[in-house]
Amino acid sequence: MDHKDILTRFKNGDLGREQAAALLTGAHPGSAARHAPLTTAAAPPRAAVSQPPPARALTTAPAGGGPPLPADGYAITALHGRFSDADGLDAFWRTAVLGGRDAGRRTSGSPAGAGAGAGAGAGAGDFDAVFFGLTPQDAALMDPQERLLLEVLWQTLETAGCTGARLDTLTAADGEPRAVGVYVAHDPVGRAAVAQAPAGDAPAAAGAGVTLPARLSTLLDLRGPGHCAGGGGAAFLVALHQALSALRAGECGAALVGAVGLRPGPARRHPRGGGGGQGVGAVLLRPLAAALAAGDTVHAVVRATAVAHPGRRAREAAADRLARRALAAAGVTAAGVGLRETETTVAATTGDTGAATGLAALVRAVLQLRHGTLLPAPGDSSAAPWARPHDQSGRELPRRATVAVRPTAGSPAAHVLLEEPPRHGPEPITAGPAAASGELVLLSAPTPEHLAATARRLADRVLPADAVEHGTQDGRRLLAALARELRLGRAVRDCRLAVVARDTGELGAALRAFAEDQAGADDQDAAGDRDGAGDRDGAGDRDGAGGRDGAGDGDGAGDQDRAGAGGARGSVRCADLRGAQGPGVLFGELPETRAYLAALWRGRRLDALARLWLAGVDVSAADTAGAAPVLALPTSALLRRPLREAGCPATDGPTPS
Repeated sequence: MDHKDILTRFKNGDLGREQAAALLTGAHPGSAARHAPLTTAAAPPRAAVSQPPPARALTTAPAGGGPPLPADGYAITALHGRFSDADGLDAFWRTAVLGGRDAGRRTSGSPAGAGAGAGAGAGAGDFDAVFFGLTPQDAALMDPQERLLLEVLWQTLETAGCTGARLDTLTAADGEPRAVGVYVAHDPVGRAAVAQAPAGDAPAAAGAGVTLPARLSTLLDLRGPGHCAGGGGAAFLVALHQALSALRAGECGAALVGAVGLRPGPARRHPRGGGGGQGVGAVLLRPLAAALAAGDTVHAVVRATAVAHPGRRAREAAADRLARRALAAAGVTAAGVGLRETETTVAATTGDTGAATGLAALVRAVLQLRHGTLLPAPGDSSAAPWARPHDQSGRELPRRATVAVRPTAGSPAAHVLLEEPPRHGPEPITAGPAAASGELVLLSAPTPEHLAATARRLADRVLPADAVEHGTQDGRRLLAALARELRLGRAVRDCRLAVVARDTGELGAALRAFAEDQAGADDQDAAGDRDGAGDRDGAGDRDGAGGRDGAGDGDGAGDQDRAGAGGARGSVRCADLRGAQGPGVLFGELPETRAYLAALWRGRRLDALARLWLAGVDVSAADTAGAAPVLALPTSALLRRPLREAGCPATDGPTPS
């Protein structure tokens, strides 16, 4: 390179200041100049490499080795998935650890709800249209893969605590809130949607595969970029590669990457990939520094990705080339990688999952990093501990894994380098001590049935009646963290619940009593004919809350005690605002409103806040608790119902999920 080339590359950000200076002064190759990328215009075409650099400038390590250049990475802050024989990641891990020996134990959690031997899409007509604000007719027109992706993308956001107030903090470079990109991969979209679509909507239905990111972003009110990577085994990894490019460019503050694959044939495992399989899942990506600052859970770090078509070259040669590029981009040698997941290793667990193959491989790798355990290789019988590597000086290094899918006819190859998250000491479960006066717990859902099912799920999974933490300081800290997480991490819906509790035992009892009472009411009333659950619980005093500006300090004596013991503090108050008219008691967009609500939070006017919440005010938006570690909670309950032909909604009872 001449001086002009060096200065041009320095100006474009391809060379650092020290690297450019070393090249201009003719420093020894062993100095910083040796670390500069030395490709020239005559070099062969490079694979597209996504390496997580500081300050969004793309840098790569020298192909010849040497110390790695500074790298930050991108955090996987949430992952969610369902596969053949596994209705969640815990079940998926157990299946993988057993090495396929539980193949006969099919659960109801197959992505399509299929039974043993069922074909692609069998049972995929079960869907909770109400939860996502859709009519049964609209839901029936959606392709089954779109419905599955919609569910799993939402659940991934909820797992990350990013469907409520936190979602507004995910901003693009221009400050736009809710800037979350949507990148998806799927098998070919069926023609059922086209056949059922009205004449004017047929073209849109026919192009559903291409428009999936836009449709999903609209339904979830996400304002980032999006792209559909199509199908093929590497499609999910290609979508992930594209998402990193958008994050690097500042087009979004986070990115959802999802995939769904429904392959025909029996869902069985085979060491060489035989048999159909089903899989659907997603991950949420954020810059690592931002994730750590926000207190997000980091499941793994994406250090580099590489994607390319093989052209006329041998597929194995193309895959090897991508591996070298990804390692060079992260400044890592092959010796520093302790695990390689491919389409072959995945097939032993899930069968052939089509467009979800890369997703299944990445999930396997992340879970092995999390558990520090290497899963049985095809043909092996047991898992093994995964010891951390050390460098020549004895310094402990992070575990690393690669996820690679070789190219197939018409599809590219892809390679991803993962690293376990930074190690740090245990963090407190809450940023501050629990208040002796109790905590205000707010919950909401689209219908009273959803609200009761979510309350029951929360009580059973987080607040079991026999938990030893009840009444202890740890229990009160858990209560404070749970209350804050529900306020900041969950979307605000029309059917609402409020309860002030002093410890986890009191809260669990209140939520269980509310769910049982709601179930009894459902037995007596026709579904959907009630004026609102709140009419029985003091929701009728919504007008009173508005007349007093929500500043009353009463103890909620006008509300029925749902919890039995515990008095007013343990009582659950709820309201159904689906038929509410008018602007409400407060204008939430006014700065004065936000200041007023913030003052109520600082003064711990919990009853006033509860009354405003039940009157339709989003009191969580003004919560001044600040950033705190995300607390993992069960996702909201989905009440799936069978979907019949468009225009003929089913009356079957819901299946909680």
